[in-house]
Amino acid sequence: MSKKKETLKKITNNHILMLFIMSVVIDYIIEALGRLSPIAALQFFGEHPLITFCNVMLIMAVLSLSLLFRRRVFAASMLSLLWLAIGIINGIILTNRMTPFNVKDLSTLSEAQSIITNYFSVKSLIIIAAGAALFVLLVIILFRKTPKSEGKVNFKKSIASILIIVIVAFGAITGGMKLGILDTFFPSLPYAYRDNGVPYSFMITWVKTGIDKPKGYSEESIRGIFTEGELGKDGIYTPGKDDADEPEKKPNILFVQLESFIDPTIVKDVEYSKDPIPYYRQLLKKCSSGYLTVPAVGAGTANVEFEAITGISARFFGPGEYPYKSVLTKETCESTAYDLRQIGYTSHAIHNHRGAFYNRNTVFANLGFDTFTCLEYMNNVVKTPKNWAKDTILTETIIDALDSTEGSDYIYTISVQGHGKYPSEKVIEDPAIEVTKAPDEETKWEYEYYINQVYEMDIFVKELTNALEDYDEDVVLVLYGDHLPALDMTEEELTTGDLYKTEYVIWSNFGFEKKDKDICAYEITPYLLKRLGISAGLLNKYHQNYEGTKNYKKGLEALSYDILYGKNYIYGGTDPYEPTELKMGIKDIKIDSIVKIGDKYYIKGQNFTEYSKISLDGEVLKTVYLGPTILALNEEVDPARASEMKVSQVEKNKEILSTTE
Repeated sequence: MSKKKETLKKITNNHILMLFIMSVVIDYIIEALGRLSPIAALQFFGEHPLITFCNVMLIMAVLSLSLLFRRRVFAASMLSLLWLAIGIINGIILTNRMTPFNVKDLSTLSEAQSIITNYFSVKSLIIIAAGAALFVLLVIILFRKTPKSEGKVNFKKSIASILIIVIVAFGAITGGMKLGILDTFFPSLPYAYRDNGVPYSFMITWVKTGIDKPKGYSEESIRGIFTEGELGKDGIYTPGKDDADEPEKKPNILFVQLESFIDPTIVKDVEYSKDPIPYYRQLLKKCSSGYLTVPAVGAGTANVEFEAITGISARFFGPGEYPYKSVLTKETCESTAYDLRQIGYTSHAIHNHRGAFYNRNTVFANLGFDTFTCLEYMNNVVKTPKNWAKDTILTETIIDALDSTEGSDYIYTISVQGHGKYPSEKVIEDPAIEVTKAPDEETKWEYEYYINQVYEMDIFVKELTNALEDYDEDVVLVLYGDHLPALDMTEEELTTGDLYKTEYVIWSNFGFEKKDKDICAYEITPYLLKRLGISAGLLNKYHQNYEGTKNYKKGLEALSYDILYGKNYIYGGTDPYEPTELKMGIKDIKIDSIVKIGDKYYIKGQNFTEYSKISLDGEVLKTVYLGPTILALNEEVDPARASEMKVSQVEKNKEILSTTE
């Protein structure tokens, strides 16, 4: 027997050594796919040996289950394929989006379909199918060729070995968390996967979710957060029963959350041909403003809006968790929309992107909004070179929301134009602003694309304030960037020295005293409402009355748990909020008539968009969009049932958002 074969046989017979070697190899493959670079994976191994050890042991803990089988090599190979599948899927997804593959991607069938349709081209699907066929073949070969262990499995010894491996893995990970080597809060999934390794990051997004139950959680401890009599004689909060909540003045309250919008000049080693945000800079000087601490970097828009709408910190939840994808899909939560409804406000959400993205078409009903206007209800949308809707469409949509009611409105708008990924090659042929200095060519083109989107967003902000300046109702407008762009920035590269800071502005058309203050995203709405003399809402009251006190954050976390996961002690044991009947779109989509010309059916009506589809009994039919007042049916239908046809708004993943009555 050759020396090579002898060594291989020794390793195979020493199954624990073989498992460790397999785990190292698997971890390297996963990291290489996650970083889209084999060299970057080697660098990560070299620079972070302790983190690498934790990830290797986590993989090995799963592979150790193979000790329970006689065909140990075969079992270990099958178990390793689970990890490799995570790595391969993650690698493919990262070539198409910024956010890495995580457990929530597969939490529902619709999410799984979204991954397939969004992130896998036809070519990729063919390769995956071929890979699956090869996998089946390898399984058959492995099963036939891999040897069985001699004699019966010694289960006592095997279980003991598994327990030791699991204890070492658990100890390494727990120790890493306590020493700060491994992160326990993920403000950005891309950065978390990069800094902590893919296996640990994927695992932690699965096992740690929700808000931890406070120590000593009880009715007394929750009611004791407020002073006696502060919430009434019974010590509980009942919406709509606080006479002090009615303010003298009720202006329209608008929030515009600008996607990846920052002052690009805070990046030290990049320079531009002119100022990318001249108008926003003027607003910073003359309006109330300050730094806004957000819970996200590079991605995580939904968590920033969650904080601003609810007053709850996203840091209370599991690493990388999006409440929009977990608890808020099935539970209501006190929010600004619910609070302001008590004093006569109507609430609108606006987003120039897919309505079903982050389950917003479900979540906004659980957050008390009355209407939600998303991309599928907008016409004349202009797109960026990377196919994101430009923000200029939002001015018209916001004015439509204001015009839709006679009373006061609360409007929360989420923009999308500044979204990454940013191309590393020249895309804009005649840019309004050029990058005149950058560390390298790839960075130059990424920043040049980004700053030109920001420049156009700055123009949109000016258009919006111009439109609101002459509006015949009082308006207060809060503007801010949701997080830093996904440009792989470090704290050392920023003049602010902080990855979690953007800047906010409070503008109004009725005169609003300039007061500058640095604040967190979950505090910005209570801060604004306090200045407007509005105290409606439990969490709003808490922020306004207890900000800066010793147990401020501890009390907020306990209230958040009680409201979302606990027994609603603060509300008297029942959830006082019901989901709203969320109306999709401000403008009514109507059918005026169904006509037949030749062999074709046409539907004439109002406010159709490119996402309007003719439907029958919930089935979407082949439709040709001819304009905002006419749709053509491009398939045959029973003439006796033609009058039953309706119009549905259908997002790109085939989910029906609404259907005409």
